Amino acid sequence: MNVKLTAIRRGLLGIPLGIAIGFLMSLVASISIGHGVYYAAKPELIAEMGSEINAVLLQTGLSGLIGMAFSAASVIWQLEDWSLAKQTGIYFLITALVMLPIAWFARWTERTFRGIVIYFGIFAVIFFIIWGIQYLTWRRKIKKMNEKL
Repeated sequence: MNVKLTAIRRGLLGIPLGIAIGFLMSLVASISIGHGVYYAAKPELIAEMGSEINAVLLQTGLSGLIGMAFSAASVIWQLEDWSLAKQTGIYFLITALVMLPIAWFARWTERTFRGIVIYFGIFAVIFFIIWGIQYLTWRRKIKKMNEKL
């Protein structure tokens, strides 16, 4: 397996996925607020960018970048000579280093030290919940395969 080529291919495929997830997140946030209005971007980002379309364009590009980074970094899980701890740590580091600056620029977090710490904490909790679910799922599948042998 050519790791770099696989990462590039996955990264390119991850761009539309990131954009779709970004749109769904804005849709869920709009529904959660409950005013019957679609909030395409944070009002602070709209003000900073000078218009709603500029804010949405930036947010769309940043969402694509997130999708690209997460997808490209997923090749880490196929590096069989790395331990699970190393794979998890490197993947977490890459995704956190992408998410935190993007959250800052898109104004998904408060632009304070406290806001960054809270955002990082939420990111870490969500990351490790998803990781734990995937770990347990794969462990169960492997156990079933071993029982069949």
